[in-house]
Amino acid sequence: MQKLLSKPLFSIGENFDVNASQILLAILFVILAALFSHYISKVLTRKVLAKFKLAEDDLVVFKRLLFFIFLAVIVVTTLSFFNIPLTAFAFISGAVAIGAGFAAKTVMDNFISGWILMSERPVRIKDIIEYEGQIGRVIEVGNRSTLIRRIDGAHMVIPNNSLLQANLINWTLVDPNIRTSVKVGVGYDSDVVRVKEILEEILKAHELVIDDPPPSIIFEDFGDSALIFEIWFWASVQEVRDLRTIRSDIRFSINQQFKKEGIVIAYPQRDLHFKFSDAEESFPVAIKNSMNQDDNKG
Repeated sequence: MQKLLSKPLFSIGENFDVNASQILLAILFVILAALFSHYISKVLTRKVLAKFKLAEDDLVVFKRLLFFIFLAVIVVTTLSFFNIPLTAFAFISGAVAIGAGFAAKTVMDNFISGWILMSERPVRIKDIIEYEGQIGRVIEVGNRSTLIRRIDGAHMVIPNNSLLQANLINWTLVDPNIRTSVKVGVGYDSDVVRVKEILEEILKAHELVIDDPPPSIIFEDFGDSALIFEIWFWASVQEVRDLRTIRSDIRFSINQQFKKEGIVIAYPQRDLHFKFSDAEESFPVAIKNSMNQDDNKG
């Protein structure tokens, strides 16, 4: 076995022979170097760089740079220790590069796209984005793909190349504030001025509704059965579900306050007016519940 491993496989120039044991040891140390580089870069990022209070995206970039720097240094040092010149892999790397260039084109596209995403930052970790109709928070921007956690808890794994070329919406690119709205309809006999005052009080009382820009209360329309009001406001959100929770809180408060004030939240209804030419004329009108009749027939 030892003779087989020490048997030269090929020669580099005239003075150096490469055997199987050297190649196996070099591969083993490269794997160990990758694991060691990953561990060291992770420790340095958490213990040292984290003290500078850098953004999480910056920490990820530094971690990757440290990983590749340590990996390159350890690989070169290992090859030198075993007296294996870098030229020993020159002809192999050329052939591998050509083959891998065609076979791993998509992987390389995603890898490069991942670095572009981290450098240009159209999407950052913890951003809330909308991608192809799906809303979620960015959890991780990896070398090949980006991990997004949807509002329902499911995780989407999106190739970096697809994410970079997509027309997506980043709700929190500039700040964590998102604008949203709530609609409510009140009866026609309601005091619209008082309705506006109540809505303003409700918005001021909610801790996640911000004052700048100020909320806007719009008397939108005279509906068929209600006076329509629409509330526009900005809210500070940390999670995707926060926005739905805030709107729910606002609706609960509206329902509670309107009941206290005797303001009716309108619902669809129809009024029938019968007009007779002679005031003494009349005719009987019978109103039947068609739903009950259908149930009885069944």
